[in-house]
Amino acid sequence: MEAAGPYDRVLLHPGVYEEQAEVTLKVPVEIVGMGKLGDVALLVSFDQQCPTARLCNLVFMPAWFSPVVYKTSSGHVQLDNCNFEGCQLHVRGPGTCQARFCSFAQGSSAHFLGVAISLMDSCEFSGGDSASITVEGPPVSERNWACKHLAALAKTLTAVTMATSSGSIVDAVSQDTKDKVSTSSSPLIFPLLLTGQEGTVIEDDSMDTSNESSDEDNELRGANVSNIDYTLSYEQHGLAHLSEPGLPDCASFPALLSLSAELQRDAEAQELASSVQGCLLRRCLLRDGKGGVHLCNHAQARLEANVFRGLNYAVRCIQNAKLVMLRNEVSGCRASGVFLRLSAQGLIAENNIHSNGEAGLDIRKGANPIILCNRIHSGLRSGIVVLGNGKGFIRSNQIYGNKEAGVYILFNGNPVVSGNHIFQGLAAGIAVNENGRGLITENVIRQNQWGGADIRRGGDPILRNNFICHGYSDGVVVGERGRGLIEGNHIYGNRGCGVWVMSSSLPQLIGNYITHNRMYGLAVFCRKDPESSGAGEGQENFHEEGELLAWESDMDSEDERFSSRRPITVALVENNCMSRNGAVGVYVKSSEALNVVGNMVANNRAAGMSIIQSSQLTRLVGNCVHGNGRVGITVDRECRVELRGNGIYGNGCHGICFRGDGQIVENDVVGNGAIGIRVMESADVKVLRNRVQALQGCAISVRQQVRGVIQENLVYQGFPVNIKPPIYTNPLNQECVVLSNTLLTHRPNTPWALENPPPRPLCNNPPSTTSSAHPANLAISMTSRITTTVESGCHNNGSIFCSIL
Repeated sequence: MEAAGPYDRVLLHPGVYEEQAEVTLKVPVEIVGMGKLGDVALLVSFDQQCPTARLCNLVFMPAWFSPVVYKTSSGHVQLDNCNFEGCQLHVRGPGTCQARFCSFAQGSSAHFLGVAISLMDSCEFSGGDSASITVEGPPVSERNWACKHLAALAKTLTAVTMATSSGSIVDAVSQDTKDKVSTSSSPLIFPLLLTGQEGTVIEDDSMDTSNESSDEDNELRGANVSNIDYTLSYEQHGLAHLSEPGLPDCASFPALLSLSAELQRDAEAQELASSVQGCLLRRCLLRDGKGGVHLCNHAQARLEANVFRGLNYAVRCIQNAKLVMLRNEVSGCRASGVFLRLSAQGLIAENNIHSNGEAGLDIRKGANPIILCNRIHSGLRSGIVVLGNGKGFIRSNQIYGNKEAGVYILFNGNPVVSGNHIFQGLAAGIAVNENGRGLITENVIRQNQWGGADIRRGGDPILRNNFICHGYSDGVVVGERGRGLIEGNHIYGNRGCGVWVMSSSLPQLIGNYITHNRMYGLAVFCRKDPESSGAGEGQENFHEEGELLAWESDMDSEDERFSSRRPITVALVENNCMSRNGAVGVYVKSSEALNVVGNMVANNRAAGMSIIQSSQLTRLVGNCVHGNGRVGITVDRECRVELRGNGIYGNGCHGICFRGDGQIVENDVVGNGAIGIRVMESADVKVLRNRVQALQGCAISVRQQVRGVIQENLVYQGFPVNIKPPIYTNPLNQECVVLSNTLLTHRPNTPWALENPPPRPLCNNPPSTTSSAHPANLAISMTSRITTTVESGCHNNGSIFCSIL
């Protein structure tokens, strides 16, 4: 080498060359091995101190004194068709490197420190006990002569990659996905099962109407009077805009956007997609080792069309590093596939991430990547996990077939999860636990084994405008200490409940369509949570490389991007449509207070609302309970319930059957199949200022030893053949006061309608501000709702539920 002149080519004949000291390249030179690859082996450590060098057809093995076989800190080196065995390549900026068709075996690795740009194309890395490629430090500002040429080449290669990425991700669905979809139960079949009895599991007390019709009432069922003149109309009530939509089908799902469409609407992602800085790794194979690519300390890298297989992890990006990762395959990792933490960021798009031992993507400690149009599937744990103040924008991905939650958010994780299809998972579609948050919007969450969305233990997300359907369990589960705003979602066709809520939780359910679920529409229970969480069978492994992480330090900083919503101390169910469910529309067995306000509860197979247990006050205010198969509203013994301003119409049995304690005030109870308001057993109740019509039975029936007041009710005449008294009381009961009630009889050719006010519930929202076609617009025209409890009682027996509009 000392005899070589500038730009000489040095030809090495077959053999093994060994040097006992470091060899310095002081002039530009080309070193080429003759014969086949492997015929020329070098046990040499090179230090390049010249502007350029090229090495070709050589095998590098470590010298006895150093594992580093080649290093450059200022010049450019080109490596073609070389093998590295058990050794290291070091490039320090402003030095640059271009390696093509090279093999790094037996634990060989490449290290880039502060490089402005370097290219690794069509190389193979295998068998390492550390990261195969390490990129460290921000790109230095100084440039060598090769930078502009490498940048031009990299942009050309990147343009080719982006051009082939312009198609929709739907076109890239693998055959195994198609097979899963074809063998799974078709969503279109489900509604047919709803008409049969099989598979419907209902607790006995939820359907307890066997005693609600005494022998004297049985005769009412046989009457078939069709005199329409006596029937009061109630269709113009204030919740007419919440009338149920048709059952959505797959065609109504939001379509997955292609990468090009996503980039057009996101300037930051577009800038990342076109950026080329740091190390560019393209069409490489990284396999069977500990790690793939490790980025740290503000480093930058771009990974395109590589295969990561059989590693501990494929990519780790930490300490403010920036990653662009396009069209790679990541599979068979023993831990997570792609791991981002400590404020890492970047773009991860159109990758196929599957069959990994832990999460496909692990985002934590302030990392904030943009994750677009990936397929994340068949994992042995979760698809994506976001925790420890991790953030991120997760959009237009297909997340399916994972053993645990498709997306798992916890420990103050706060991502935006939007426009994804999350399906056929073996646990929950999205799980939010342990104080996780996030904005979860416009996703299609379907055919998951557990809850479509599962919120527990301090989880507090915004779940808005999603399709949550055809699950094999409940649609949405809000477990112990769960919170969150659940707004404007289509929740339908699930085999369990539409929404399952534990009474110790504090969710807000606003403006959802909860329809065609096999069991209850909404169920509120006080029984203890199942031991396992919605994420899956076991807890995710949140230790990194076996080291316990101190999560307390992650909770110091609070990201308030999506948490600006009204604080509540009572669970709120408002402006929802709960219809055509297989059992009760709203089922409450709770030990906590609950507000149910302004909902449409219609055409459910059993009762409209069933309050089985309510040791704290449950308020049913301004709801429309219509056309349900059994009682409109049933309240069991020892329940504290207030019914105010509801419209209870056309239900199959009684309008209201009340056995508990509370008030029935200013409701319209019209057109039900039996008695209008039935108060019985040892109820303690005030029935005040209601408008009641029972076409075939008593308007108000007070039985057994009821205590209370029946006062100032307006009773409309029923059918002429109805011989029952308008108001029936037990003659032996001295504890119930009946006074100042009015019977209104029908007169021909006179108005016969619910007027002044019109049919309840009354309209608080202008119909023009709502839309039954899309729940995103529902019921949020009021600026806020403020709830409070009056400690010392109420003026004039008024409600202790106060709405300030």
